[in-house]
Amino acid sequence: MQNNQTRKLAHGAMMIALFTVLMAIVFYIPLANIIAAIIAPLPMIWYSANYNRKSSLLVAVIAVFITFFIGGLLLLPASLIFAAAGVAIGDAIYYKKSKVFMFISTSIVLLITFAIQYLISLRLFEVDFIRDSLALMKTSYMESIKMTENLTGQPVPKETMDMANTMLNTLEMTIPASVTFAMLFLTFIIITVNLPILKRLKVDVPKFAKFSELRLPRSVLWYYLIVLSVNLFVRPEADSSLAIIMLNISMVLWVLLTIQGISFIHFVIDAFGYPKFIKVLSTILAIPLYSFVILVGIVDLGFNARNYIREKSQK
Repeated sequence: MQNNQTRKLAHGAMMIALFTVLMAIVFYIPLANIIAAIIAPLPMIWYSANYNRKSSLLVAVIAVFITFFIGGLLLLPASLIFAAAGVAIGDAIYYKKSKVFMFISTSIVLLITFAIQYLISLRLFEVDFIRDSLALMKTSYMESIKMTENLTGQPVPKETMDMANTMLNTLEMTIPASVTFAMLFLTFIIITVNLPILKRLKVDVPKFAKFSELRLPRSVLWYYLIVLSVNLFVRPEADSSLAIIMLNISMVLWVLLTIQGISFIHFVIDAFGYPKFIKVLSTILAIPLYSFVILVGIVDLGFNARNYIREKSQK
């Protein structure tokens, strides 16, 4: 018992030290900080995968506290994000959860962590870094317009200006969806890079099923139908709160149904034994043809299309 406690403390101290070193690299060393940022959650993942949740949270809090003395408030947000991701992923491994559960739970943890940081920044420091970033983007765009006019000696066409303003306004309205996608993408990168490393460290990690076997919950289809009904029959006014909410939900659902549609296309390719390069080609074409791919995703979720394909491919 005493040996186990000593080993737990020793491992905790080692992981805190390693996490601190990685965060120092993230803060101080250019170029290397990209690699360090991706593997920064690894110490917390390893510890959380081997020890219970209470011990893991304690180690994570101490690690974040120590990194505060290295980089101050500037490093604290990144430390919180990476420590939270590490504990969430390691916790899923410790309790033998599936990789899908790991992905969803980690994404939710990162979204909550980001939201808390945003609220603290807004309320305590009166700094809205999201709005400030958008304002900087708009300022840079207007400066580029002026530079173009000075170089060409001709005003930029009104249609181009209107299209750019519409794009910027849409980007501002879809901040929630954009943040959600960013956290999902960050979670995917962290899991993809760190789980193979953990496997080499003799940690039993879960595996994803084949992408062609992906089946999202059928509730996604119902959410899509509800949003579609609201947009068709309620028709919320532009720039209203309801319109912004529907736009953000629609974006998330479009991406999910696009992924489902690509998965179904991959399933068909596998079922009929077509060459693998067709998968790559179909995935690339799915981007400009996303409306059709969304329809394919809806058919896949709403009907028993896969059994039909299986029967056809076996004849």
